Amino acid sequence: MQIKENYSLKALNTFGVEARAKYLVELNSIEETQKFIKSDLFLNNKFLLLGGGSNILFTQDYDGVILKINYKGKDIISADENNVYIKAFAGETWDEFVNYCTFNNWGGIENLTAIPGNVGTSPVQNIGAYGAEVKDTIVSVEVIRIEDGEILTFKNEECKFGYRNSIFKNEVKNKYIITSVTFKLDKQPKLNTSYGAIKEELEKMYLEPSVINISKAIAVIRQNKLPDPKVKGNAGSFFKNPVVTKEHLDTLLLKYPKIRYFPSDNDFKLAAGWLIEKIGMKGKTFGNAAVHNKQALVLINNDNAKGKEILGLANLIQQKIKEAFDVELEIEVNIV
Repeated sequence: MQIKENYSLKALNTFGVEARAKYLVELNSIEETQKFIKSDLFLNNKFLLLGGGSNILFTQDYDGVILKINYKGKDIISADENNVYIKAFAGETWDEFVNYCTFNNWGGIENLTAIPGNVGTSPVQNIGAYGAEVKDTIVSVEVIRIEDGEILTFKNEECKFGYRNSIFKNEVKNKYIITSVTFKLDKQPKLNTSYGAIKEELEKMYLEPSVINISKAIAVIRQNKLPDPKVKGNAGSFFKNPVVTKEHLDTLLLKYPKIRYFPSDNDFKLAAGWLIEKIGMKGKTFGNAAVHNKQALVLINNDNAKGKEILGLANLIQQKIKEAFDVELEIEVNIV
């Protein structure tokens, strides 16, 4: 266990904004964590759980304890001719875990390649991309209950997964620490190449559809479309795609016949990137923050931006979207 005081968080968030934590505690095992949550330092301060720092925007210093979960490892629980069940610990880098699975030709998460963050944060946000969501492969999530240190397991249905949502983001937020996630992957994968430009990219790369080749193609697409956080700080998609009723969509189609949308249960999702482009914000700057010029869903730290500058740009976009489309654009990134 490492305890650091007045610690800079600049290198621990993918936006690369400067903020300081009163205390940063790095926890390397479940046993360390169970011990620390009973300590006076933890009990006498507010706390924040930090994974890979890829879905958070610091707008101020944090006057409390930030817990950085570093548990590593992955274990094959069981396997048969059709499936493999694998347990990955929370501190594992998500993309490295995806690469490990695709290398072994285990299908289910190949469309979620090149997403920053750690395994432990994947169920919180129910990460999704290119027609896939992580909830479709999760069997269970193991946690430490903070009030007493007991280890419990949430089955998939108990996680209440939704679009970029889960029970860990709402009802039980800050009541549990995720220690590991167990996944069910396919040995005889059902490939999904229908979303976006996956098929076209495979053809350009002269690759046949397979788990590992789909992963390679998506990595190239994302690299060409999204900025590298090491070059331009960002957290990927900053906003959720808004969901509207059929009646609302019909009204919008009268004014915007080319509006991009797709079905979502009984309603419809609007493409938030299209909305932001339509109001003329793509590529625009706001102080040292900017909207990415290739993907309008991504806000970037253009030049040592403060978190409040980035949030100010996000709020301006929300206001303009509301005025133009009567749609509430919800922020996907956690604001601190």
